Amino acid sequence: MTDTHCPYCALQCAQKLGGDPIAAEPRAFPTNVGGMCQKGWTSAELLRAQDRITTPLRRTPTGFEPVGWDEALDDIAARVHAIQETDGPDGVAVFGGGGLTNEKAYQLGKFARLALRTRLIDYNGRFCMSSAAAAANRTLGVDRGLPFPLTDLNDAQVVMLFGSNLADTMPPAVQHLGGVRERGGLIVVDPRLSATAKLTEDGAGEHVQLVPGTDLVFLLGLLHIVHAESLVDADYLAARVDGVDAVRRSVAEWWPERVAATTGVAETQLRRIARTLADASPHRGGAGAFLLTGRGSEQHVDGTDTVTAVINLALSLGLVGAERGGYGAITGQGNGQGGREHGQKSDQLPGYRMIADPAAREHVAGVWGVDPEVIPGPGVPAIELLMSLGMPDGPRALFVHGSNVLVSAPDADAIRRRIESLDLVVVCDFIPSETAMLADYILPVTQWAEEEGTMTGLEGRVLRRRKAVEAPSGVRSELEIFSALAARLDAPGVWATEPREVYDELRRASAGGRADYAGISYDRLDAGEALYWPCPSEDHPGTPRLFADSFPTPSGRAKMIAVRPVGPADALRSEAPVWLVTGRVLQHYQSGAQTRRVTKLNESMPRAYVEIHPMLADRIGVEGIDDIRITSKRGSMVAQARISPDIRPDTVFVPFHFADEGMVNAVTNAATDPVSGMPEFKVCAVQIRRAEA
Repeated sequence: MTDTHCPYCALQCAQKLGGDPIAAEPRAFPTNVGGMCQKGWTSAELLRAQDRITTPLRRTPTGFEPVGWDEALDDIAARVHAIQETDGPDGVAVFGGGGLTNEKAYQLGKFARLALRTRLIDYNGRFCMSSAAAAANRTLGVDRGLPFPLTDLNDAQVVMLFGSNLADTMPPAVQHLGGVRERGGLIVVDPRLSATAKLTEDGAGEHVQLVPGTDLVFLLGLLHIVHAESLVDADYLAARVDGVDAVRRSVAEWWPERVAATTGVAETQLRRIARTLADASPHRGGAGAFLLTGRGSEQHVDGTDTVTAVINLALSLGLVGAERGGYGAITGQGNGQGGREHGQKSDQLPGYRMIADPAAREHVAGVWGVDPEVIPGPGVPAIELLMSLGMPDGPRALFVHGSNVLVSAPDADAIRRRIESLDLVVVCDFIPSETAMLADYILPVTQWAEEEGTMTGLEGRVLRRRKAVEAPSGVRSELEIFSALAARLDAPGVWATEPREVYDELRRASAGGRADYAGISYDRLDAGEALYWPCPSEDHPGTPRLFADSFPTPSGRAKMIAVRPVGPADALRSEAPVWLVTGRVLQHYQSGAQTRRVTKLNESMPRAYVEIHPMLADRIGVEGIDDIRITSKRGSMVAQARISPDIRPDTVFVPFHFADEGMVNAVTNAATDPVSGMPEFKVCAVQIRRAEA
């Protein structure tokens, strides 16, 4: 049996792989405590996918045909050269993924900037963590999903989840909420009575079922009460935080009655929650409180400001850096944390260095063996990049790695048109995903159990991914593909193909950065050390908890920032009178490209559904067996009704894992947060009606 980790979410449940046929079973580890969800239990079936791609495929007028590796790579390089001769380096764009190992994410950023010489690279983590990252960077000085181990939640008096459905997305993590539920301190903010919200029943806590898109108003109401009733940790604020007065003044206008009218949250509940949080805070003798955000509160046009308000609340109560409390963002994708630290984001270099910083460019250029001027400047966020594809001044070619962007991006029909307009699309994948089927070349790559590498879990802990099986003949790792194309494109620098060599280069490139991996070696990880970044040297123990003494800002102090709500970009109106919210289900993951190929998971949840309140269903004449058509300004989709009192009467919910007629991202809005570039997946106005037979 081989010790490794699950290929799915950022909880990175520890598992063993082995047997004939190969199967997965859980093993003890702090995050999953020996548990594993049904996706993890069935993960080995991916290794036997019936439509596995094992040879490069080239598009022809009649479909795809097999082609040799050298022929494929020669033609791709020649076409890249031709496009860049007429359009310049930015004629080619790159789109990465939060599931790539640290080694592949690092090498992809390097490949884009040195081999393709393009500044146009971004990744699907822009759809996942970007608002939380932007908020944490500007207030706390660093972005690490959880700046404390997940196990710290066990002893808390209060845990408040903003827009996170852990019970469906990361079921083993629910074990860490057992203690707080026993103490009646779990608070879940969600327009739905989700599986996680149901954990608050029977005295375990409370559910806040607010109007979609009003998360920030709700938070400003909590801040108003905390400051107006002098519930803040005044000593902590004086010693460690700037910007307090501006925030105190800004929340004065959000009195409870006004907040209740906007959010649908009763004034009494608002006051009760504010006081509950204060009573749990260490400065008032409480056992500790944690405020955690998920995509539900982040995927809005004011998502960065919403997370900023959560951090303002945590700072006001003296929680950030406390032994018994804190703020954190629950990372979604398997390597959502590491994937954004080492060069896939449009404005970043390895180690969470900013690409516009001359010192950062000089350091990384030294590791790469190039002049700093060779490294392009900042690119643009994912949605701006995708919407520019094929436009008069936009890229004419696209490389896609570790992402099924056609299903996962908002306004998906527009994204399809943009991809179809390109002269060259190269997709690296192991299955024919919806995006791969639009490619000119599909290059078959290794899966998680067929490769070595590292991942960084939701706590900032670096984990070893180990090879358990041989890849099918004809399949290559992306590190080999980067190296082969870099040679054909006359790229400078060294292009190692062994993960350990690439990782050691990553360590050097990250040294001294905010996400410093310099001291986290394969040898230390293989010896079983629990190593959290920053870890600047091999005799450093790593940093499981951040902010205990200071913040990584120029002043060493956190910065509270006053924010104001702007509301959803797509408001309710007569022709679209219902809110649509999206999210995940237990059986599937992300775009569903992997889990829809696992028989047990697909049989359990074979198609999309629309969760709809009985009152709304009755109003449009829908029964439980009927299909519903949902239409927005951008497109429409169809799914079966699931009538439930667990959702607000003004709202419908659809999971986003499905393609074809059930693809909800054909409906969602591509409007973005101006700070983070995060699309507003979580709320838009729609028309709903019974689908025609």
